[in-house]
Amino acid sequence: MKIATFNINGIKARVNALSDWLDEAQPDVALLQEIKSVDEAFPNELFEEKGYNVVTHGQKSFNGVAILSKLPLEDVTRGLPVLQDSDAEDEQARWIEATVVGKQAVRLCNLYLPNGNPVELGDDGLPVPGGKFAYKLRWMERLQARAEALLAEEMPFLMAGDYNIIPQAEDARRPEAWEGDAAHRPESLAMWRKLLNLGFTEAFRNRTFGPGHYSFWDYQAGAWNRDDGIRIDHFLLSPECADLLRDCQIDKEVRGREKPSDHVPVWVELDL
Repeated sequence: MKIATFNINGIKARVNALSDWLDEAQPDVALLQEIKSVDEAFPNELFEEKGYNVVTHGQKSFNGVAILSKLPLEDVTRGLPVLQDSDAEDEQARWIEATVVGKQAVRLCNLYLPNGNPVELGDDGLPVPGGKFAYKLRWMERLQARAEALLAEEMPFLMAGDYNIIPQAEDARRPEAWEGDAAHRPESLAMWRKLLNLGFTEAFRNRTFGPGHYSFWDYQAGAWNRDDGIRIDHFLLSPECADLLRDCQIDKEVRGREKPSDHVPVWVELDL
């Protein structure tokens, strides 16, 4: 089973590019982020004609996640669980999960982790309450809790999407340019490592080592032409899911096409 993650940066602007890539790559499942569309406006029929079942968790003009699957999607849930009262006020559409069944069932968690910039710190050096960076870290705490709950079920599952995390210096062409950015601050990386230490396998680094592998190139300053990229789109596999991993690749060439997203697809192949 081929499962891809792709931050498309707006379904309206990228519908043709996405459609062409689906026809070419033929993923069984595509986890999409930043659809920037309410559910009612998402072009379900276009993808249903290609044989995909479609579920969305949309938001007008911002965020939004969707799952396209050639297999039926079961037990669909939207949004991370609420851990405290303030979490209930979070209306940002950044999480959707569902189960698909191949040779066995696997839970798919599609996420668009908050960017977190600008980083707002108080005089004590801690994130300012209510700021974007504080929201990023709080969201990661909720992600951690959901991951722990899913691990306890001992069912194969993966959490994939745009994490807005640069895990290591080698995941950026110019790591010094990202010092202080929310994607590479010590607090963000500490949360990332805490998540990994639950027992997840980071699929791409399980198969490919060394620098020069990116999934995002900014639209500004000719980043694509200079290959000035970063790797922020990731697959985390539970132990049961990692046992099924065959391959993980980045479709880099998609970034050079007409009207591209600033991200490219990343995909895994599982023995399912």
